[in-house]
Amino acid sequence: MSVTLLVIAKEPRPGRVKTRLTPPFTPGEAAMLAEAALVDTLRAVAATPARRRVLVLDGAPGPWLPAGFDVVRQCAGGLDERLAAAFAGCDGPALLIGMDTPQVTPALLTVDFADCDAYFGPAEDGGFWALGLAEPDPELLRGVPMSTGTTGAVQRRRLVGAGLRVRDLPRLRDVDTAADATAVAAAAPGGAFAAELDRLGALVAPGAGHVPPPAGSEATATASGFVAGLRAGRPADAPAEIRTGRDLGTVAGQRGAGR
Repeated sequence: MSVTLLVIAKEPRPGRVKTRLTPPFTPGEAAMLAEAALVDTLRAVAATPARRRVLVLDGAPGPWLPAGFDVVRQCAGGLDERLAAAFAGCDGPALLIGMDTPQVTPALLTVDFADCDAYFGPAEDGGFWALGLAEPDPELLRGVPMSTGTTGAVQRRRLVGAGLRVRDLPRLRDVDTAADATAVAAAAPGGAFAAELDRLGALVAPGAGHVPPPAGSEATATASGFVAGLRAGRPADAPAEIRTGRDLGTVAGQRGAGR
């Protein structure tokens, strides 16, 4: 059974994406990380067998868009309406993901609806990173509260309540904070996201690239610890502030769909 693969995303422009990565990154650097995450995501989708590949985009496509994708503009409204509209444009089985899980692989995206009606990919933050429907029905998404710690649970209950046989995909971590970025890069060290994070890491160190927080401040210590953990390749070695996301700001939630 051939599947349409949908990626819902925002154009990676400074100030519009990955705002919770600032600090320690500047808005421009956060946009670079968002672009790298999108590049990895689109590469994985491009390498996955599919009937059709669609980028459901808020903004304009750029040089990061590979060949073989149709581009559809996101509709107006809340995230539930935008996700619903993405599925409404499909005339057969479809799997939708966001741009916040650059660790995704073709193996994870290769789905078969032969013995199920839906696929559900939970995210660690309580949202979801993937949703697949054998028979796309926009009403299965409309009204689901997004950007909450229970978004995923509510969406999955909606599927089960509709009588669908649901198959769960592995739980993945979205990139929202610097702590998330470190962990996800460690999980996929060969990707564009990990390479960009490594390149930008030195700029976060005090005195290296942009103006750092005041010397001795908790933000400075957190950023320095983040860089040290990044270079060591061990997210768990970062200070507690980084591991928990404290003081840096804490698919879906809007997080899982391109925020």
